[in-house]
Amino acid sequence: MSKKKRRSRDRPTNTRSTTNDALGAWLIGAAESLEVSGYTRMSDCPEVSAGVDAIAGLVGSMTIHLMQNGDGGDVRVRDGLAAKVDISPYSLGTRKSFIEWIVRTMMTSGNGNAFVLPVFDGGFLDDLVPMPGASAYPSGAGYEVQWRGRTFAPDEVLHFALRPSLTEPWRGTGYRVQLRDVTKNLRQANATKNAFMSQKWKPSVIIRVQGVADEFSTKEGRDRLLNSYIDTDEAGKPWVVPADLLDVQQVKPLTLNDLAINNAVTLDKRTVASILHVPAFLLGVGDFNAAEYNNFIRTTVMQFAQIIQQELTKKLLIAPDRYFKLNARSLYAYDLKELEEIGSDMYAKGMMEGNEVRDWLGLSPKAGLNQLVMLENYIPADKIGDQKKLLQGGDSNA
Repeated sequence: MSKKKRRSRDRPTNTRSTTNDALGAWLIGAAESLEVSGYTRMSDCPEVSAGVDAIAGLVGSMTIHLMQNGDGGDVRVRDGLAAKVDISPYSLGTRKSFIEWIVRTMMTSGNGNAFVLPVFDGGFLDDLVPMPGASAYPSGAGYEVQWRGRTFAPDEVLHFALRPSLTEPWRGTGYRVQLRDVTKNLRQANATKNAFMSQKWKPSVIIRVQGVADEFSTKEGRDRLLNSYIDTDEAGKPWVVPADLLDVQQVKPLTLNDLAINNAVTLDKRTVASILHVPAFLLGVGDFNAAEYNNFIRTTVMQFAQIIQQELTKKLLIAPDRYFKLNARSLYAYDLKELEEIGSDMYAKGMMEGNEVRDWLGLSPKAGLNQLVMLENYIPADKIGDQKKLLQGGDSNA
């Protein structure tokens, strides 16, 4: 009798110790599988890839206009060079894929640099060939570019540089250093989450057995015990177990909130968004905000557009009054009602033609709308002086 009581007193009744044991077992058993080692490319991080994709896709969607300075303002030029750069700059791809490659290379594998080789035929631009793997090295007072066993001078290639180096202003630096630690944290968080979501390391029930250790050291011995007392064919049927033989305790599984994984991942995603200068909602954090998105277009996207259009202008154009311009107007988050209201107001004030307004709305042009009109009568701008009330003396009815 006393022996049974002594066993009962020796048997732990605190579920906290069982829970802590389960947590320790989970951490110890999972430690080997959770440890992340080795090198992973920055572009393979999903959060970084999402930010890079957002920027590259938007920059690649902008049309490239060839502009010319004029006395009344700059006008768009439509000639063979403009068509080549805007429609088919690369013979094996489209303008969008070509520009996206430049942006992606600058932000990831190129570490702030992307090189393109212009190919000319008879003095005319024939192709713009991407140079994956090209590298720049100091040479004298400047630098040279090496690619596939050939060496090029800086004026022989298009060099798109992001975030110039302080010691070598001609070289871009990219985001690799700033993103190194945060991408490692995100990779570790994903590994931890994947291991935690598997059922291997979080049992929901722990059964303590009073018996010989050798009896339950094998899987067959443990299964024999479960089949004898625990196994049942009826769902919900209570277990009937000897009081002094088994101690069944339920363990509440840990959640990702208990491990603070969600908070850490959210913070790391915001850090990536801050480094890449993209809105956090593009990385899955927070809700869409039109004002924040439009500011992203005006700042981050236009930063890459400036790099590209200035390098194209510097290396491909000879005429001093011409330049390339990437048009970002179609990228802004406009509502159709807003576009209609702005266009109608501009049309009524004689500042836009009717077909320009229709083009804003994605509609085809119509005959008779290629002239400026104003006032309440919507008469042509060059006929303003022919109104009857002006010719008949204003207030006079004669």
